[in-house]
Amino acid sequence: MKITRQQFLKYFSLGLASTTVIKKPSWPAGKMADARQEIKKMKIKKIEISTFDVPLTSPFRIAIGTMHAANDVLVKITTDSGLYGIGEACPFPPITGETQASNIAAARAIRELLKDKDPLAIEGLIEQIGNIVHSNPSTVAAYDMALYDLLGKAAGLPLYKLLGGYRSSFETDMTTGLNTPEKMVESVKDSLALGYRQIKIKVGEDPDLDVRRVQMVREAIGPDIPLRIDANQGWSVPQAIFALRRMEPFKVQFAEQPVLASDISGLKAVREQSPVPIMADESLFLPSDSIKLIKEEACAYFNIKLMKAGGLLNSLKIAHIAAAANIQCMVGCMIETRLALTAAAHLVASQKNIIFADLDGNSEHQLDPVIGGMKVEKGTIYLPEAPGLGCDVDPAFLKKMQAV
Repeated sequence: MKITRQQFLKYFSLGLASTTVIKKPSWPAGKMADARQEIKKMKIKKIEISTFDVPLTSPFRIAIGTMHAANDVLVKITTDSGLYGIGEACPFPPITGETQASNIAAARAIRELLKDKDPLAIEGLIEQIGNIVHSNPSTVAAYDMALYDLLGKAAGLPLYKLLGGYRSSFETDMTTGLNTPEKMVESVKDSLALGYRQIKIKVGEDPDLDVRRVQMVREAIGPDIPLRIDANQGWSVPQAIFALRRMEPFKVQFAEQPVLASDISGLKAVREQSPVPIMADESLFLPSDSIKLIKEEACAYFNIKLMKAGGLLNSLKIAHIAAAANIQCMVGCMIETRLALTAAAHLVASQKNIIFADLDGNSEHQLDPVIGGMKVEKGTIYLPEAPGLGCDVDPAFLKKMQAV
């Protein structure tokens, strides 16, 4: 029996509901069998690559660099069934070493690898992409994201339910970049006024100045608001120990990446001597890094980012490794749009072991080119219930971007 593409999508969007044990099947078994056969034949027909630039309202400064815009890359994968998935690469040169130009070059190479492939064979496709994840993890993340978007659409389910479905909403913090202590206090107060109840501030410069920043922010927000700090590799080991000991009275929830990413022994030394729990960020890109950190007992928490890990597949592996080692996680971000942030939010919502979220990367964007996706209300993120990522890009915005 033949069915049309439209009929296939209609049947398959019902998921596996018709296979449950009920007195009267909702759909004929033959039609469901045809739908399953149809999805097995689905192939990647076209891959479109575009620049995806969003200016910032003000420069975003951390200890190791400053960003003035989100110079991203958009990937759209369309199948012969008519389904498509989208993904975003957001290079952050000070951390990942990528640029938009290198991401575009990598995206072109990956496009050639994935032509005519099965879009739902995600593990195999990421394996074929191979070592590009080491040089351009954001590009791999964009493809991975688009593939998972397709998977959710094919299944007719929001992605977080496919990945684990632990929750449908959660709180995120709001981050304040490096500035004078006074201006950082102003920024933090603005975040509180918007309803955020978890605050993160950047440090990693002179330890005395950083201690003053933390003290002034804590005094401004009161004793009960969770306060996190991120040094972005800015301190030496002695500086980190010195600063964190002096910050103990200010109830810092945890400190991200106090020392160089490559200095795992130094990270461990800080953890052993710091009264503030330590979270690994730039030391953690791929699942293999998580195993090294666990073996060295170098940190208390992991910060997973799609743009470092190369997407959702590797991020899930890190989260599962962490859970097995009794290490809890946060999912963070660079300065991506709500497209990639929504993908990260699906990850957070899917896993019990991800207890922190830092998904505010678009807070300084001058515009929002994304339709649908996650919603943020007073610091709480709510996941969309539409299939896949549950978001798309405004066609009018996309027309202004350059196709590759």
